Parts: sequence; C-alpha cells; structure tokens
Amino acid sequence: MTILRLDHIQLAIPAGGEEKGRAFYAGLLGFDEVEKPDNLAGRGGCWFVAGDVRVHLGVAGDFVTASKAHPAFVVDDLSELRKRLETAGYPVVEDEPLEGYHRFYVYDPFGNRIEMMQPLEP
Repeated sequence: MTILRLDHIQLAIPAGGEEKGRAFYAGLLGFDEVEKPDNLAGRGGCWFVAGDVRVHLGVAGDFVTASKAHPAFVVDDLSELRKRLETAGYPVVEDEPLEGYHRFYVYDPFGNRIEMMQPLEP
C-alpha cells in the first residue's frame, strides 16, 4: 500500500460560519467554492478548490480552533497576498525562516492557523 496524494484538508468552523469562510477562502485567498454532494450538504460547511488544492470547511458542534495544526499553501506572490490580508484586517505572523521559502502565518476568521509560503528564487 502506498499513499498517493492528499485529497483535501478539512478545517473546523463553528455553526453559522459559512459566510465568513467564503469571504476569507474565496474572497481573500481566491479559492473557488464547489458544491457539496447532496448527501453531505445538510451538515453545513462549504468546500473550496484552487488547482489541485481542496479545502473543506466542516461545522463542528464542539468547535475548537486549530491554533497549532495547520495547512501550508504555496503561493506565487506572497507580498501581494500579505497586503490583501492585512488590508482586510488579518495580521500576518512571522516565524523562524524556513530554508528555501519566504513564509508567514495568518489566522482565518475562526482562529485556524494557515501557513502561506513562496519558494525563494534559485
């Protein structure tokens, strides 16, 4: 058995958080929302895609923010994304350098930590 790829990440959101999730993931990060399958739509939440990256926001009745565990998204213009996030009121958090990348963290509207990375030029 070999793991072939990651299909999606799921991040928890509180009940009723879908609009905030759409504003952040689609509006600021540029993901496209995709329709959830009919048999899962009643659970709430929303799904997004950008290229091969898929993010599912799932409603958790006992919602607890993921302040340490996080996805890391590779982007092509970290500086532009930083401006967009900060203008929208989402401060970025610097961390220790990581060889080969510029990076920072940002917290989504629910407090979930998201890492943003851009490879350094060779």
